[in-house]
Amino acid sequence: MKIITWNTQWCCGIDGRVDAARIVSEAKRLADFDVLCVQEIASNFPHPRLAGSAGEDQFAAIAAALPGYVAIPGIAVDHPAEDGRRRYFGNMILSRLPARQVFRHLLPFPVEPGVNGMPRIALEAAIVAPFGEVRVITTHLEWYSKVQRTAQVEALRAIYADGRAHAEKGSITDTSGGPFHTHLRPAPTIITGDFNLEPVDPLHARMKAPFADGTPPLLDAWESLNPGVPHPSTFCIYMKMEPGGSELHCDFYFVSADLKPRLKSIRVDQQTQASDHQPVILELS
Repeated sequence: MKIITWNTQWCCGIDGRVDAARIVSEAKRLADFDVLCVQEIASNFPHPRLAGSAGEDQFAAIAAALPGYVAIPGIAVDHPAEDGRRRYFGNMILSRLPARQVFRHLLPFPVEPGVNGMPRIALEAAIVAPFGEVRVITTHLEWYSKVQRTAQVEALRAIYADGRAHAEKGSITDTSGGPFHTHLRPAPTIITGDFNLEPVDPLHARMKAPFADGTPPLLDAWESLNPGVPHPSTFCIYMKMEPGGSELHCDFYFVSADLKPRLKSIRVDQQTQASDHQPVILELS
């Protein structure tokens, strides 16, 4: 199974052009992917609200560009627009493998007075991979507020542990096909996306920390496959936050320990300029 995660910056490239089709084309160039996890997908946020955008529905455009894939939107921001419609911003999972139950976890948004921020979501789908079902969770944590980012890391850990408990202790109690129909959750888990923190940040270590209840800890897939090798840059390679600013390393795959034997390869494409972030490709066998 091949997965790509990519913060698309509302499909806006370094050249300032907003083009959802280019994002899909570049992703196809990088890998014959089974699952595509994208962050910063927008609808009805025309320029100047999002630079260069015509207000296009990028959720629909990306779905249309990938026929044969299940398109799963995860809307975190939902605003009214002057035209009477809604404005949406969030994440998306697209899978050509069967997708079972989907969860949309709104992440904590604690107030930090005077600090900018917006609602965030963790989008989860149970994907039927060739080796069995796996939870794929994609997210995009807060950039401005450390208070919010810290709370969101704790929430991700809780989401992972909760699903793991359902996988290990759950039982089929309803097969009616109705809303109470039991869908057992898989134990293997992948959490990926833009975490807006560096590998040396204590919150990165927190994602991998042990659980008091014995839930198996998460692993950083890059570190598991490349022990001792620094994470490659995934942000601010071609567009700096400020002149002369550093390149950043904030897009990760955290995986449950039971997936470690299946980790085959991970790489960052540092060539594409279709976004201000670089896509990261993970392959499992």
